[in-house]
Amino acid sequence: MARTKEFDRDEAVRRAMKVFWEQGYEATSTDDLLRAMGIGRQSMYDTFGDKHGLYLEALRCYQAEYSANLVECLRSHPSPLGAIREYLLSIPNGTPKERARGCLTTNATSELANVDPDVATLLKTSGALGHGALERVVKEAQRKGELSPQVDSRVAAGFLLTTIAGLRMSAKAGTPPEALRDIVDFALAGLQSR
Repeated sequence: MARTKEFDRDEAVRRAMKVFWEQGYEATSTDDLLRAMGIGRQSMYDTFGDKHGLYLEALRCYQAEYSANLVECLRSHPSPLGAIREYLLSIPNGTPKERARGCLTTNATSELANVDPDVATLLKTSGALGHGALERVVKEAQRKGELSPQVDSRVAAGFLLTTIAGLRMSAKAGTPPEALRDIVDFALAGLQSR
């Protein structure tokens, strides 16, 4: 008779996600993951296959949460441009620990995107979702007169995604929050001046 799993899979993935987020893929050992998840080695292998399988699942979990947060922020503000500004400012306005940890997606990009095709595929999918959400908000800003109709919404969304990634990497590297806020102001001024 097969034993039933005695742990919450979703919670285990979230705990693993936090370890990968703080330490990176290569620096995280299987023992680190087992301690964080509170499960045995065999349970991990039976459930996730291996460390790589668990990493992919943790990355999917992060991307789902990140996408939901991005969409919620962009939808919850009466001004589309205000929503973009609020989201960009959430990066420098995060706690020192949040800024130092960076973004798991950005971290995965810099660590594994060029060497791991599975990670690269996940990142491409996530990027497309983020791009789509931002493009919709840019179009809404144009509809409401907050941005010029001359702005190419596809290019603007790509610019914003790149700005987000750059802000996250700069925050992780220790750039002071005030400097990051100046970058947000500069980026939005550039977008509005087109």
